[in-house]
Amino acid sequence: MAYLCIQLIFFFFLFLFPISALSQKNGIVPEGSTLTAGEKSASPWLSPSGDFAFGFQQVQDKDLFLFSIWYHKIPDKTVVWFVNSTNPVLRGSTVKLDAQTGLVLRDPRGIQLWSANVGSNQLVHGFMNDTGNFVLQGSDGSPLWESFRHPADTILPYQDLETGDSLRSRQSATNFSPGRFYLRFLDDGNLVLATRSAPTNVDDEAEYYNSSTSDSTDALNSGYQVTFDGRGDMYIRKRNDQRTPLNPVSIPLPPVSENYHRATIDFDGVFAHYYHPRTSTGNPNWTMLWSIPDNICTNIRGEKGSGACGFNSVCHLELRRPVCACPEGYVLLDTNDKYGSCKPNSSLVCDEVEEGSAENLYDFVVASDIDWPLSDFEQINPSNETICGEACLQDCFCAVAIFRDNSCWKKKLPLSNGRVDTSLQSKAFIKYRKRDAPPVLQTFPPVLAGSKPKNRGTVILVGSVLLGSSFLVFVATACLGFYFIYYKKKVITHPNTGALNTNLRYFAYKELAEATNEFNEELGRGSFGTVYKGDLQIRSKNTTVAVKKLYRMDQEADKEFRAEVETIGQTNHKNLVGLLGFCDEGQHRLLVYEYMSHGTLARLLLNNPKTSWSIRTQIAIGIARGLVYLHEECSTQIIHCDIKPQNILLDEYFNARISDFGLAKLLMINQSRSITGNIRGTKGYVAPEWFRSTQVNSKVDVYSFGVLLLEIISCRKCVEDIEIGHAEFFILTDWAWDCFQEGRLDAFVENDLEALNDMMVLERFVMVGIWCIQENSSLRPTMRKVSLMLEGIAEVTVPPCPYPFSTTG
Repeated sequence: MAYLCIQLIFFFFLFLFPISALSQKNGIVPEGSTLTAGEKSASPWLSPSGDFAFGFQQVQDKDLFLFSIWYHKIPDKTVVWFVNSTNPVLRGSTVKLDAQTGLVLRDPRGIQLWSANVGSNQLVHGFMNDTGNFVLQGSDGSPLWESFRHPADTILPYQDLETGDSLRSRQSATNFSPGRFYLRFLDDGNLVLATRSAPTNVDDEAEYYNSSTSDSTDALNSGYQVTFDGRGDMYIRKRNDQRTPLNPVSIPLPPVSENYHRATIDFDGVFAHYYHPRTSTGNPNWTMLWSIPDNICTNIRGEKGSGACGFNSVCHLELRRPVCACPEGYVLLDTNDKYGSCKPNSSLVCDEVEEGSAENLYDFVVASDIDWPLSDFEQINPSNETICGEACLQDCFCAVAIFRDNSCWKKKLPLSNGRVDTSLQSKAFIKYRKRDAPPVLQTFPPVLAGSKPKNRGTVILVGSVLLGSSFLVFVATACLGFYFIYYKKKVITHPNTGALNTNLRYFAYKELAEATNEFNEELGRGSFGTVYKGDLQIRSKNTTVAVKKLYRMDQEADKEFRAEVETIGQTNHKNLVGLLGFCDEGQHRLLVYEYMSHGTLARLLLNNPKTSWSIRTQIAIGIARGLVYLHEECSTQIIHCDIKPQNILLDEYFNARISDFGLAKLLMINQSRSITGNIRGTKGYVAPEWFRSTQVNSKVDVYSFGVLLLEIISCRKCVEDIEIGHAEFFILTDWAWDCFQEGRLDAFVENDLEALNDMMVLERFVMVGIWCIQENSSLRPTMRKVSLMLEGIAEVTVPPCPYPFSTTG
């Protein structure tokens, strides 16, 4: 009998094992299946043919893993789907197929990071099929969720895009965080490529491709679906059964039976169709079949963004891809980001105390066929090359001058939308300080005169010989010189149609008084002045502005006003309030800013009911990114010194914009000062080191941000003027620590159901806030680390007590 039982058990397991193996082989993933990141014995979930795998793929950091779908049989394991909001995840993270909750991703502590929710339906199993689509199937066999309906940056054959669907680029080839570019199929039937500002999904900058498949007069002639069919063709379907091809009909399609295909919006903004041989005998790399747009460098021309490359950079096309480079005399802000912004080797600010003429202090190099079309602040017409170069040399606000078609455009920093365009037939005069002669960085952009700076002494010598050769030429040149001097006196500076925040304009006091109706409507008061609402004609358009009338300055600050204005004017970031212009007339010092329609963060935090949790988290991330820019990405470091809700403005999309930056005394990079008796800031937001004879650096802004972050989370003031229930409510930072330490975050947000339903993010934000308010400034993270922690890119460890120096208990 016992022998018979043993036989039955043996046959039972013999029968069970092939079924399990068969399920995996056929792409079926049973309910209850789990994968763990970094577990050597854990195999990914494979499609029946093994072409695709679903699971955790290790990235460059040995402890970070990408939750993704990838081509499994090719050497580089190309990723075709991933979760934008959570990648990468830490070693030990898990994904589980659960009958009730669907597909759930958790971190090593068990906190939910992401889920593919199946609602009230009962999940039976998952299926990784050979098209690259992972499907969660219900008891009736219908799909409850599928990866094809939630694409990342890639679509595959047999996959469609419906109206409203979009692809988002990653930040770089190895960084899977959301990038600057997206492809979207609009509700009107147009397929567009455009730039976007993270972290919001609404701050679109510049459209650089449009399929023109919308017909406002005939709905049947409008697109309703983008199809990537099984043959590798891609086209837009219209409701009248017509098709608009996306791939050029003249290019033959490699057979899908012999090649893998994918279409991806790459991190550089190009949307491209690639193919890769299925067998190892072919080309081991992906080959681009076609791409759009034809030239991203010249197609992007947006008022708000930097263009295809970063600010002060130049884009040119190689093999249909954008290549970015810094012009002569400029270097990358981040040497690891070759597509990023550039900064000048030396400062080009107006400095009245510097001795010497412009000719002795500055010179320029000349480059052909490059332009930054949206950065000019003055046009000289008519002009010639000599006048153009001299005009920029003599103007302390001018960084580059472009000469083309007998006209000259003077441009100031930051330079945007830089590109090489041989059709321009232009010359760029790029100014630099002589004491910092521009290094020979590379042969791009092409620099005239053997890649050497233009020698003004030689020009003068040759000019003198030529002038002496002909009396007629002498007279003509003298007349031209007289005309130029007269013209310079009469020329009126006017902004071009460029981005407002790149055109610093000088305003007369009378003009601003009229614009504000004699400073009638006050918007607010701050540490540096009073702000008034006004209306100005900018680019022939009536524009609402905010005019800050600065309080009377001492003699030293007054002397530095123009230099500080120039420094502020060189800043350009989506989370800073844009400076449009200034007034420096007699005793009057005024700044003209963009008008922010939603007012200050202080007003928003007092809303009842509370402003949505998602908007508040978006605002916090935006402020952090703005401070990263001020601390680390400006050529001159700016420490704000007064971060508080009143200095955070909100635009029409509730994007956070930091104001009043640069008005406190500027501290240079790598320089800190011991300050006593000169405390800057506002009660409740001031870092402890202001009250001690210790060095003050950018960590004072980190402390203020931490207090502000806790206010954003709780929607309470940092110091309550009246008692609310208990004494512990009076000091928000104390209360935050108590709630965190005692596991009472529900009390900290008090009935905010949206925040409580997002407990993982809530806990992360509170911990970041506590790290920022550490009394010991050396324990506070940098704002870059803060930004990465808020976005879930960097791990947040449990913070210590923030005030050990002052704790007595």
